[in-house]
Amino acid sequence: MEDFPFTEAQEETAVLTANEHRIILHNDDVNTFDHVISCLVRICDQTPEQAEQCAYIVHYNGKCEVKTGSLEDLKPRCLRLLDEGLSAELV
Repeated sequence: MEDFPFTEAQEETAVLTANEHRIILHNDDVNTFDHVISCLVRICDQTPEQAEQCAYIVHYNGKCEVKTGSLEDLKPRCLRLLDEGLSAELV
């Protein structure tokens, strides 16, 4: 049996996600955990638990992917995070 790098379902997922963009939140020494969590809940539609986990990942790893989706959906969200003083980028 020949080994394929992707199953059919994985290949379909890879094609679907290739068109998605991501917001990456970067660590800073300015914002509090509470502010970051609040922003992620309000702006990125995360649950408080998800937002807290992302805040800790950012703190310890330096960055974290906080939202995926279309460019049209993510661009205003990323701008709002920046307006709140967070360090975020859209990729």
